[in-house]
Amino acid sequence: RGRRALGPAVAGTAVTAAIRAALLTADPRAKAMAARAVARDWRLGRLAFRFDTAMPDRPAWPARPALLPPGRMPRRGRGQSLKGRIALYHALGHIEFVAIDLALDIAGRFGAEMGREFVGDFLSVAADEAMHFALLDRHLASLGTRYGDLPAHEGLWDAARATRHDVAARLAIVPMVLEARGLDVTPMTIERMRMAGDPAGVRILERILRDEIRHVAIGTAHFVALCRSRSQAPENAWKMLLDQHFRGRVKPPFNDSAREAAGLSRNFYGALA
Repeated sequence: RGRRALGPAVAGTAVTAAIRAALLTADPRAKAMAARAVARDWRLGRLAFRFDTAMPDRPAWPARPALLPPGRMPRRGRGQSLKGRIALYHALGHIEFVAIDLALDIAGRFGAEMGREFVGDFLSVAADEAMHFALLDRHLASLGTRYGDLPAHEGLWDAARATRHDVAARLAIVPMVLEARGLDVTPMTIERMRMAGDPAGVRILERILRDEIRHVAIGTAHFVALCRSRSQAPENAWKMLLDQHFRGRVKPPFNDSAREAAGLSRNFYGALA
């Protein structure tokens, strides 16, 4: 038997070239596969730690779903009817789809500054988000629809745009606020889906929750290490960056146990409660 082919990535291909190609893949299922391929090729040593390819200002996205401003998004209710559950899973699918790009972008945009471990960590996050998207898309299909059939929130990339020049700000906002919010709300969503008699959806959400704890832990650990390298108190730096770059409000209820498991103690957000 001959040697197994390495596929499109070969030794010497810059990791940023592979990341950029995935970011500029518009088809959702192809993007998910591309993200997982980049993470696998990095893990297997097929990609060079080289940063000579710029990240795009905006990733490629499909023509559907239609993207609406937050104020024009239809209300989806509590999500226990079939229609409500479809709306819920579609919204979550869109979050996971954009999360693929967020994880790819942070690895490609800031990896030269932050190092190999940082790149590997966030490419593994991108692979997780791709898997989450695929699970939700498959579940939507089992309910008679697909990702793209409903409108979606157009503002999820705003955090990346606002923090494109500062890795500390990106870490403070994306994993430590946006993903951490998922730790707060997902347990309640799991219980609603259990009450709705949707065990497959419950299993998907439980998997997402477990993985998101790890994602928040990765972001928090890199943020804390970066602050200490700059002789900054992490909690104070986080609050300052929120004031500068986050237009929303960090609000309770907080899932303290999941946040603590992710290294995000109440020393960061307790005063905001």
